[in-house]
Amino acid sequence: MGIAACDLRQHVIRPTLLYLQRPSSTAESLLLGAAACQSALGAALDDGTGRGLYCISDERHQQLWDQHLARDPELASQVRGLASQHAFLASPHLELTVNLRYATAIAWMLVESSVLVLPAADDLVGMAMIWRQVFQPDGSPRDFIDAWQRHVANLSQAA
Repeated sequence: MGIAACDLRQHVIRPTLLYLQRPSSTAESLLLGAAACQSALGAALDDGTGRGLYCISDERHQQLWDQHLARDPELASQVRGLASQHAFLASPHLELTVNLRYATAIAWMLVESSVLVLPAADDLVGMAMIWRQVFQPDGSPRDFIDAWQRHVANLSQAA
């Protein structure tokens, strides 16, 4: 069993986006849908292809730091501020599994670094296309929509 969608939105995704100064209901919905599709909202945090809520591989994590965050020291510092002080230095990729806010920030940075135009917050097909491009190139938009309906649709009403 994973995290309740409304709790994930309210206590992890929204505060992380606010911290990053990127408040957006579409971003919240996209990240919630990505977490639903990638890990069933945290029911499976390490499937062998990636880590954490968003199933991000170590390689993509490193690539994001090297090619995107390194070019913006202020943003890099802000994202790094979400990581555990000592654990990050010993095992930075583990933070994707054990630190929900850090993983959410990295997931959002992956979206942001892709320079995509976000759809409306209620456009599941548009969000599915972004999820596919950023998180699961071999996936089908139907996978995102099915995961949304299964894990998010009824649970996120309280948000």
